[in-house]
Amino acid sequence: MSCSWMILVSAVLVSVASVAQADVLEHTFSVATLSLPRICEPGNTSVTAVNGRVPGPKVEAREGDTVVIHVINDSPYNVTVHWHGVFQRGTPWADGPAMVTQCPIRPGRRYTYRFTVAGQEGTLWWHAHSSYMRATVYGALVIRPRRGAVDYPFRKPDGEKTVLLGEWWNGDTVALESRSFSTGVPMPNADAYTINGMPGDLYHCPERTNRIAKFKVRRDKTYLLRIINAALNTAFFFKVAGHTFTVVAADASYMDPYETDVIVIAPGQTIDALMTTDASPGRYHMAISSYQSAIPFPPMPAGFNGNASTAVVEYVDAAATANAASPVLPVMPVPNDTDTAHGFYTSLKALDRPGRRTVPLTVDTRMLVTVGLGFSSCQPIQTQCNRSAPVVLANMNNVSFALPATVSMLEAHYRNTPDGVYTRDFPDQPPLVFDYTSRGLLGNTPLASTGSPSTKVKTLRYNATVEMVLQNTALVGLESHPMHLHGFNFFVVAQGFGNYDGVEDGAGKLNLVNPQERNKGAEVAVPTGGWAVIRFVANNPGMWAMHCHLDSHFGIGLAMVFEVESGPTAETAVPPPPPDLPQC
Repeated sequence: MSCSWMILVSAVLVSVASVAQADVLEHTFSVATLSLPRICEPGNTSVTAVNGRVPGPKVEAREGDTVVIHVINDSPYNVTVHWHGVFQRGTPWADGPAMVTQCPIRPGRRYTYRFTVAGQEGTLWWHAHSSYMRATVYGALVIRPRRGAVDYPFRKPDGEKTVLLGEWWNGDTVALESRSFSTGVPMPNADAYTINGMPGDLYHCPERTNRIAKFKVRRDKTYLLRIINAALNTAFFFKVAGHTFTVVAADASYMDPYETDVIVIAPGQTIDALMTTDASPGRYHMAISSYQSAIPFPPMPAGFNGNASTAVVEYVDAAATANAASPVLPVMPVPNDTDTAHGFYTSLKALDRPGRRTVPLTVDTRMLVTVGLGFSSCQPIQTQCNRSAPVVLANMNNVSFALPATVSMLEAHYRNTPDGVYTRDFPDQPPLVFDYTSRGLLGNTPLASTGSPSTKVKTLRYNATVEMVLQNTALVGLESHPMHLHGFNFFVVAQGFGNYDGVEDGAGKLNLVNPQERNKGAEVAVPTGGWAVIRFVANNPGMWAMHCHLDSHFGIGLAMVFEVESGPTAETAVPPPPPDLPQC
């Protein structure tokens, strides 16, 4: 047998073995409303949840597995589920954002999501992608290395802990969001922050016994913390008293190990961090506090004690010291500590691994896109809106995004019937060049004027390389916007403050060697009063949303959609919709 023939046979056997090792994992998600206790208030509140739990069930798979999720909607609301971080190569109908890739699942109906988690591993999550329902409809999605592969590119931990950060409202969030839209008045602040669905012991509630999450650990062990920010509108500082972390991954992409005692995590992001339990045996507070990036700095939400929520890390195998009864609290950064946030994000560098994806060095399409808030007048469907006052809208390049009402964008794309659904004229540049981040512009109503919401897309040919500069604006307020791109890996090749300058901040300052690689479910937190540069390859045909993962901003238009044309083969074209795809 020739050498080349032996190599071919070996490759085939490896391929067959890899396929054989992949599993089909099947789950059923029952979405329904239930009554849960309010936080620090008497009575219960109506909550929409999956399988009666908040957070919902964890989905675990290995790289290469196929995941099948049967979603049964027994709630009174329309619902979709987004698998935040899954590439959806060849399965764009399973991505989930309502009216972008599918019509919602109506009450009393069901839909089965089918997709393969190929070419990725790490910590992701799933959540509702319709209205404010994701406040309670969310859970972890963990993709482990393929069987037979090396577990991790770092020391294998002794254990794992999944840490889901969230927000809680003492009220039906879908009803609250509907009222907010109808009146044009922003949603009220959350009533509590939560860790694994619990508010902790800093809220002065009459009954606190079972309101704090507990993480039991053993001394001198290393634990992998899978930290997920599932909050709707809040970025968090994260600390554990007496302990430090080694960050090893962000958004399911491995990072060069980074030592820190504080983690900064925006809504939608995930961080994998190793924590060694080398403190004196006892009980220690795990704590989160909000990073309030907005300028002017907003007042703290009413009812928050120190703007923090807690869990407990408890040593269980050694004699406790004096802190056994009262857990030690970490010292948290001040809420508007932008220096700490920016320092954390800019310290993350991709881990150099043989065979990994590399940043594209040539660019076909260049875009400069402003992101921020503006003003407009009430829309006709905002029936309770004050029509004598301006309404805040969000925009990208002065375009405030509106979802279509009668057919999903992906269906219109697949059937080549975009008329009346979307237009292909999203601008590559802002319509007006000005000093975007000058604080003297705050509240400049004429300059901040935004037109009526519309549905515009940017069309890209298959396999085009894109460089996008995301530029913050200061017209209504300066804020760090966590921008979330569906459908693609992207690389954060630069970020900074002020106005992006193509000469000063251009090619010579771009990190094209080991930039942060963020997979499709990830975000770049555009710095407060600054900018970020990302690059990606449009190698996934379909309709892919890009939006701010602050739901209060997404709902008022801080979004756009990339339309990626099909490639030359059947494998690079949008497949037909599944037979059970929901209809509007």
